[in-house]
Amino acid sequence: MSMNRFLTQGHVLAVFLLMTVIAGAALWLDHQRFVKEPLNLAREEIVLLEAGLNQTSLLLHWQEQGWLRRGRDRLWLRLRQKLLGGTSHLQKGEYLLRPGETLLTVLGRMQRGDVVIHEFTIVEGWTFRQLRAALARQAALDQRSEGWSDNEIMSAIGRRDVHPEGRFLPETYAFARGMSDLDFLARAARAMDETLAQTWSGRADNLPLNSPDEALILASIIEKETGLAQERSRIASVFIERLRRGMRLQTDPTVIYGLGEAFDGNLRLRDLRTDNPYNTYRRTGLPPTPIAMPGRDALHAAVHPEGEGELYFVARGDGSHQFSRNLKEHEEAVRRYQLR
Repeated sequence: MSMNRFLTQGHVLAVFLLMTVIAGAALWLDHQRFVKEPLNLAREEIVLLEAGLNQTSLLLHWQEQGWLRRGRDRLWLRLRQKLLGGTSHLQKGEYLLRPGETLLTVLGRMQRGDVVIHEFTIVEGWTFRQLRAALARQAALDQRSEGWSDNEIMSAIGRRDVHPEGRFLPETYAFARGMSDLDFLARAARAMDETLAQTWSGRADNLPLNSPDEALILASIIEKETGLAQERSRIASVFIERLRRGMRLQTDPTVIYGLGEAFDGNLRLRDLRTDNPYNTYRRTGLPPTPIAMPGRDALHAAVHPEGEGELYFVARGDGSHQFSRNLKEHEEAVRRYQLR
């Protein structure tokens, strides 16, 4: 009798263990289907994860959105979370979900922090005012400097009393949502510092430039005067030769910059005759600051001029310039290309 009772208890235990194994296997298979089934997305979606969000809350939200076909209650989703790696941390940020991707793939990206990367290009020849306006339109940046003065911005990025013009390197920068506009500017300023230092260290001999800042100022003028990339070094040569001879640079972009918001698109003779620190028709030497943000090529041209002793150039109207070695040639070029 006791033997039969022992066998009965053994059968019950065996059955229980078998049922447990079957249930566990079924749960595991169901879980595998759940995590490997593509999300129910008709198109790409951008999601923003806030700090501290756990997987259960995320899955519930996606269930409400209809992105998870096989909805479950919170308890079931908590079990899913255990099977997905316990309390694996989801890193805050912006993520792209694509049709056909599985839950497992997406959560893996969120655990690694593979966020969406945005790009912003600082355009060669932009002024700081143009840069600020463009940055203010970037929704992915944390806008902290709205309403600030230029001086306040420069102080905030560790450059107190530095004029902002020309101090940010034109190129394309990648960043994640949430980066502040101040951090972005600090990064672009460091890039310009590094590029200018490298360019200055490799400069040609016997230049009439006394510092990297003077090279930066000249490069900004070259940037604004150049229509064709292949002319940069030749335009640089004209300005370098004028500086050597003590001649005035007589370049329109510096006058326009000095006019600021008063410039209406039409440079008049009276503007050329009105003195201010940026009027290179009235003053000898370089203006006090850059007038725009020069790119790498303009920086290189400023310290590696290549010309044939020309002292003048005039726009042909097609983006190119006519270069002249003396005033007589230049006056003829002006008559031909400007007064025709």
